[in-house]
Amino acid sequence: MTKPARKEPASPRRGAEQHRIQSADRRRSWRRHHLSVAKEALLRLQQTPVASLMTLAVLAIALALPGFLLSALGNVQGLTNGWDPQPRIALYMKLELSDQAIDSFSRELLLRDDLSSVELISRQKGLEDFRQYSAFTDLLDRFDSNPLPAVIMVLPRDTDPLQLPLVRNELAALPGVDEAQLDMEWVQRLDAVLALAQRGSYVLGGLLALAVLLVVGNTVRMTIESRRDEILVSKLVGATDAWVRRPFLYSGFWFGLLGGVLAWVLVQLALLMVAEPAQTLASLYLNDFVLQGLGFQGSLIMLATATLLGLSGSWLAVSRHLREIEPGEV
Repeated sequence: MTKPARKEPASPRRGAEQHRIQSADRRRSWRRHHLSVAKEALLRLQQTPVASLMTLAVLAIALALPGFLLSALGNVQGLTNGWDPQPRIALYMKLELSDQAIDSFSRELLLRDDLSSVELISRQKGLEDFRQYSAFTDLLDRFDSNPLPAVIMVLPRDTDPLQLPLVRNELAALPGVDEAQLDMEWVQRLDAVLALAQRGSYVLGGLLALAVLLVVGNTVRMTIESRRDEILVSKLVGATDAWVRRPFLYSGFWFGLLGGVLAWVLVQLALLMVAEPAQTLASLYLNDFVLQGLGFQGSLIMLATATLLGLSGSWLAVSRHLREIEPGEV
């Protein structure tokens, strides 16, 4: 019988071995590097506190001004949203007319084809509403009788802005009518003023956003020049443009974010300063008005916009000036 051959022990491998880096390890390394660069950029801002605070103050003022204007316009538009947009014509009747004559006149208006609704507000009802909603009720005590006229509110069928004045003039010429007033005229003027102010706020915000880009870009440019030798050495040892660019982008990120936070504080302080007089003024006309701030959505938009402007300004500066710093160039 032949003996089975013995298996020789496997000899150890010699030479270099290939190791594969897992994608999870790459992501962890990428996150650690970004976190380290972000912390380093924040520490560099703390190393120059005076210059950093001056830059942040300029950014905060540039961001707070359009934020405050848009917040104020939002409060005014919130007041107008509750108003009836239908163009009504108020007919103020003569004081010498009796209640029966005014009631008969309002019934005749119901027969007109060009009017869709007619509402009579008697003198007594007008007096009660004035006492309830007005802060000048003590003035009524100086009169021996009710000084308020009866009012008939009519709603025209044709709401064409060109036809409404014609209907108002026709109704004003009717016997017994002392004055006819188109209630939507002042609302339309107010809407036009608010639209103009809102458009002006957008234009101002765009100009100030450009100013933020320039301020951040100039600040990052000076930082690049102060670290020129460090950038040259990094490129000589093989650093990529993305690796060199990253710290300056985080500097712009911190400038934008901190400037946005400071701008938010300024807007809140400004709204707090005007809250009491605005509440006092509004209480003379409306009882439930409360001055609103930026809110969560507005605050988030302000912070996001400020951060994006900071990143954009730093990106523009870095993309332009890093191309001018290359090893071997004088």
